[in-house]
Amino acid sequence: MVGLYFSGTGNSKYAAELFCKEYDKESGAYSIEDADALSVVKDATLIIIAYPVQYSTVPKILRDYIMDHNELWMNKKVFIIATMGLFSGDGSGMLGRLLKKCGAELIGGLHLKMPDSIADEKALKRPIEKNKELVKQAEQKIKESVKRLKAGNPTQEGIGILYRLAGYFGQRAYFGHKTGSYSSKLKIDNDKCIGCGLCAKLCPMKNITIEEHKAVSCDRCTMCYRCINKCPEQALTLLGKKVVEQCGIEKYI
Repeated sequence: MVGLYFSGTGNSKYAAELFCKEYDKESGAYSIEDADALSVVKDATLIIIAYPVQYSTVPKILRDYIMDHNELWMNKKVFIIATMGLFSGDGSGMLGRLLKKCGAELIGGLHLKMPDSIADEKALKRPIEKNKELVKQAEQKIKESVKRLKAGNPTQEGIGILYRLAGYFGQRAYFGHKTGSYSSKLKIDNDKCIGCGLCAKLCPMKNITIEEHKAVSCDRCTMCYRCINKCPEQALTLLGKKVVEQCGIEKYI
């Protein structure tokens, strides 16, 4: 068994690594950005895939990764972990259906409510103690889900018609188009930006460059919020107008 993840602020990475450790201390989890991930997945029969849900669907960077390597998933057994700030519906099912088109077998899913990564929307922020409690609850759900998987009765969260309807009518019908292409909406405040280059190094899409000592964004943002949550000057925003709270899993564990 091997874990695979895409993660913005660390929620999905943490979930994948903990799940793998609980299942088999010798197994590991790899980012889709890791050059070794493809060869490791190729040799595995069971793959745990964790990712952060966006508008009840799969981030474009992960969808592209799956389809760019569509032959890799043939005859693989996959278990999906969907992490979310508020609501998913069928997060596991969305990625599972995509993988099934590539010949994979979806054996189960797990939904985990985690600290919200959207740093520039006040309505989505929670007290730090609440976020710590969410992580503890997620840890317990992971441990219980691993036990069920080992027992041959994997959890089925996010899979099935009722979950699918909830995901579609809950968010995807209205906002799902926002992940249909990469975003050009990332905003950089030049008065705050000091040109340190951290955002450019962190961006999984190489969407940010440093020009004349200032960060410049193109049109390839996958909305992972990694740069926004790490910028030392809080110079970047995406959905909101200003940073309310910078988040990262390390704050809550």
